[in-house]
Amino acid sequence: MQFFKYHALGNDYLVIDPASHPAQFSGDEIVRICHRNFGLGSDGILWGPLPVSSAAAQFALRIFNPDGSEAQKSGNGLRIFCRYLFDRGLVGHDAFSVETKGGLVRATVHGNGEQVTVEMGRVSFHSSQIPVTGAPREILRETLAVDGRTLAISCASIGNPHCVVEMAADETLVRAIGPAIERHPMFPERTNVQFLRVIDRANIAIEIWERGAGYTLASGSSSSAAAAVAHRLGLVDRVLTVHMPGGTIEIEIDERFAVTMTGGVTRVADGAMAREALDYPEKHR
Repeated sequence: MQFFKYHALGNDYLVIDPASHPAQFSGDEIVRICHRNFGLGSDGILWGPLPVSSAAAQFALRIFNPDGSEAQKSGNGLRIFCRYLFDRGLVGHDAFSVETKGGLVRATVHGNGEQVTVEMGRVSFHSSQIPVTGAPREILRETLAVDGRTLAISCASIGNPHCVVEMAADETLVRAIGPAIERHPMFPERTNVQFLRVIDRANIAIEIWERGAGYTLASGSSSSAAAAVAHRLGLVDRVLTVHMPGGTIEIEIDERFAVTMTGGVTRVADGAMAREALDYPEKHR
């Protein structure tokens, strides 16, 4: 099985073309491929390009998390997939559209492919869109009790769910309470989690716990959601930089809360994964 490995600010994905692996992966296969000891190691799999179902799309993509679940959307994953299409000569510098489970996005690859802009779509803060349990409402500065802490949270969807916690945090704290927030009963489909610190009107910093993946150095959809929440709360302007442990992403937010994201992509390697790795005895998994 052929693979192409890229990272976007330290968030690494394997691109696997259906021409190399036409059958959908099982959950166990995804876990094994992404495992950093028994497989290739990655924060997820990008399976595409696939046949499109929308006449507005040129390409379709499915995104799998390292726990075997499927993601609706990933900003870093989309930038990586667009760089892969560029490297294959399937796109140039003109804008094109990619279909995901979380909606249609438009993208543009710049220069030699090292920077990609993705129009991520419109952010919603409404509970029915995210989703969040309880009465229909916008989820802005509500409180959430987790592990003896009372947290101030705001929630958003940009095709996938996000919970933004207004609190500076380090990796240790994120790993300690991120899983409890991700799986809190308030979020019937689980949630991505961002711990937000506002630096100034043009800069924010976030730490990330990603649904289905865990602690993550960078995330495009998390950057988009956190920036939109910060702007909705009046804390930042429409154009800002999101700082993460893996690097920075530039965000622009229009008057309808549609988000455009620009960030880097790095090609790491390509090769073939042996079937033997997937057939390794169950007792050793």
